[in-house]
Amino acid sequence: MNALTNIRILDLSRLLPGPYATQLLANLGAEVIKIERPPLGDYARALPPFMTLHADQFEGAVFAQNNQNKKSAALDFDTERGRAILLRLCERADVFVESFRPGALARRGLDYKTVCAHNPRIIYCSLSGYGQNGAYRDRAGHDLNYLALAGILKLNGARTQSPAPLPVQVADLAGGMNAALQIVAALLERERTGKGKFLDIALFDAAVEWMQSVLGANYRAEGENPQRGELPLAGAYPCYNVYETRDAQYIALGALEPIFWKAFCVNIERADLVDSQFDADAIPRVAEIFRTRTRAEWIEFSQRCDCCLEPLLDVSETYAHPQVIARNLISRDGRVPRLGEDTESVLREFGIAENEIKELKETGAIGA
Repeated sequence: MNALTNIRILDLSRLLPGPYATQLLANLGAEVIKIERPPLGDYARALPPFMTLHADQFEGAVFAQNNQNKKSAALDFDTERGRAILLRLCERADVFVESFRPGALARRGLDYKTVCAHNPRIIYCSLSGYGQNGAYRDRAGHDLNYLALAGILKLNGARTQSPAPLPVQVADLAGGMNAALQIVAALLERERTGKGKFLDIALFDAAVEWMQSVLGANYRAEGENPQRGELPLAGAYPCYNVYETRDAQYIALGALEPIFWKAFCVNIERADLVDSQFDADAIPRVAEIFRTRTRAEWIEFSQRCDCCLEPLLDVSETYAHPQVIARNLISRDGRVPRLGEDTESVLREFGIAENEIKELKETGAIGA
């Protein structure tokens, strides 16, 4: 899909949220240019595990996954010359994305006011942990912290166990998705107004927004804090739960609608359970039933019984799943740029003369 063809994005972000946001935009056809400070560049390049992309290119796996079909320009914007070049690039860009702590780019003379003075049409997106205002503005944080404060982490896990970290960085990815959505909306708004915009995107905000959709709704309806393992869709119902099989594998039953639960009960010849769909006391009985068959047998059962029953897969199994293949969901072939691989070609594209490029290299303002 090339809906964002001819949209040019300067991406100063690092690690996961910002690169994920710009990866979504690159997937829609935008030209994304990573602006990386030499000699390290994006920190995610050095985070294990590593992928061998070419005989002489090894990158952190998360970096490789979230920086496909982008360009990399090694530009030291901490230097006066590097900063001046970056501002010249901004003059011909549509979007500027950064994920520094609030105020960090202002101290470098690269805040929205300064960038906007060079290009009033630019969309300037600042991704941070807690946003540009509030008591937590300058507080450090990571995904686990945002989920903790959003009231999500305390509720993750079984009723009888301690809260457990999630295996996917929910706030980081939700914040990145929110950034991509708001950038596209700002580009549409610019078509009407002719003006750019400042976007203040907080990862904590994204976590709270997601919390409100379900957990907050339950709290407002009942007036009580939901408890771990007692939420309707987090282990409280026999019809919507995870069960162990005879061969120590696991199956997810999502028979939330009565028609699916009835189909399940009838097909396992336990019509006596039909009226126990939302009865927590029935969970041990259903668990005992699942332990009578292997995962393979339950998969075969699900193919003839339409009851929202699926196996819990390993990542390798997901990669090989026929539906994943049919939908072409796994990106493998996107070009992952080496640090500074496109520096000179990007500068030429933006109208920087050859003699100036040579001088910038000699002074260390740009990398290779």
